[in-house]
Amino acid sequence: MSKYLLAVDQGTTSSRAILFDSDAKPVATAQEEFPQHYPQPGWVEHDAEDIWASTLRVMKQAMQAGDPSAIGITNQRETIVIWDRASGKPIHNAIVWQDRRTAEFCARLKADGHERAIQQKTGLLLDPYFSASKVKWLLDNVSGAREQAGKGKLAVGTIDTFLLWRLTGGRVHATDWTNAGRTMLYDIHRRCWDAELLKIFDIPESLLPEVYPNTYLFGETDPAMFGRAIPIAGMAGDQQAALIGQACFEPGMVKSTYGTGCFMLMNTGPDAPISTNRLLTTPAYDISGEHAYALEGSIFVAGAAVKWLRDKIGLVETAGETEAVARAAREDHGVVVIPAFVGLGAPHWRPDLRASIHGLTLDTTAADLVRATLESIAFQTRDLTDAMAADGTTRPAAIRIDGGMAKNNWFAQFLADILETPVERPASHETTALGAAVLAGITTGIIADKGEFSQKWRSDARFDVEMTRTRRDGFLSDWSKAIERALR
Repeated sequence: MSKYLLAVDQGTTSSRAILFDSDAKPVATAQEEFPQHYPQPGWVEHDAEDIWASTLRVMKQAMQAGDPSAIGITNQRETIVIWDRASGKPIHNAIVWQDRRTAEFCARLKADGHERAIQQKTGLLLDPYFSASKVKWLLDNVSGAREQAGKGKLAVGTIDTFLLWRLTGGRVHATDWTNAGRTMLYDIHRRCWDAELLKIFDIPESLLPEVYPNTYLFGETDPAMFGRAIPIAGMAGDQQAALIGQACFEPGMVKSTYGTGCFMLMNTGPDAPISTNRLLTTPAYDISGEHAYALEGSIFVAGAAVKWLRDKIGLVETAGETEAVARAAREDHGVVVIPAFVGLGAPHWRPDLRASIHGLTLDTTAADLVRATLESIAFQTRDLTDAMAADGTTRPAAIRIDGGMAKNNWFAQFLADILETPVERPASHETTALGAAVLAGITTGIIADKGEFSQKWRSDARFDVEMTRTRRDGFLSDWSKAIERALR
């Protein structure tokens, strides 16, 4: 009889639950979108109760196909919630990773010379993207929050921590080290909350969760929820879960995920190199006592730009249409889109920048804009691989891609051509959820180890480089000129 693993994949725009069998094959999937809240320009919030309710519903739907032996959780990173320990109720909406309300505060910290010390300890750059400044904002702006926090009555956590608290009936306040490493409060080398960072952001340590490895028995679900207690046996931030789901366990292996944003991670093994080209150093995983770090490049808008094409300006009716539209568009359209809707991420880190379109003429068509938007994601990915190479890493033999945009064959081929690197797409597109399931499986012995899982990884398509150097150089030159104009 197959032993099932349930993965909870709580993302930026939807909550999903996927039931996997012991061979890491999906058996059932349930997904539910939830509302996005934009109270001011540049502000992004979620109602944590929406997240909880949608997560619980999709878990119950997926479990109709089988009874899981364990649960793994993966989540949108950096998004932060503060809740009352007694009632379990959030004191405010969750502040989402895309939110830019603390940009001015982060700029002041940078001007005061704090960025170097923060980068050395956390591997991160001073940016409102990360959790610490969001926590400070909540404490400073929600009535009574700082006083209640001082009395130990509040708890804080990224979404994994909030879900773990709710699933265990308020018995467990914990996170894993990949999520802790994105808060800007955690020393990724000493592996502990850092007193100096807590002082900089004026955050009491009593708010914070315990931190554990990715393969760990975090707790059990409240028996009343699913009829019995189910072990919660693995947790990881979504991008690290995708790295695991793509079986990128050897140093130098790279995965790039194209979801709401784009996140490229290169496994650097037990070494945690500090980037000189404005990339991030981040915990990759701690599996059965073996840990690894990664270099990461973050692009804030990828699939979100396709959503903009669909929902805001109506150029396509579905995301899937973009492949055919891009194929039909002119190759020499001359349009460059910079999709900095919530700022520009690595390697530029300009939270103040906004999206722009360059090269419009009276001949520009809707198809040109669609193609240029897809192209922009490939160009930004090239900026990340160039930054990694400048940091002294070896260019990978291939890059493993996943996420919604990875299903677009035109985009995958254009990406390979622009990166000058073959692109591999896995047979299972659910790599983020799969990574969470694998962690739970290793903890409970359903999967022996990461080596056993690596042997099961399969590619369903490989895209080799076809574009001529002359064409590629032309594309990259136009992109560089547009970026220079935007950054002025």
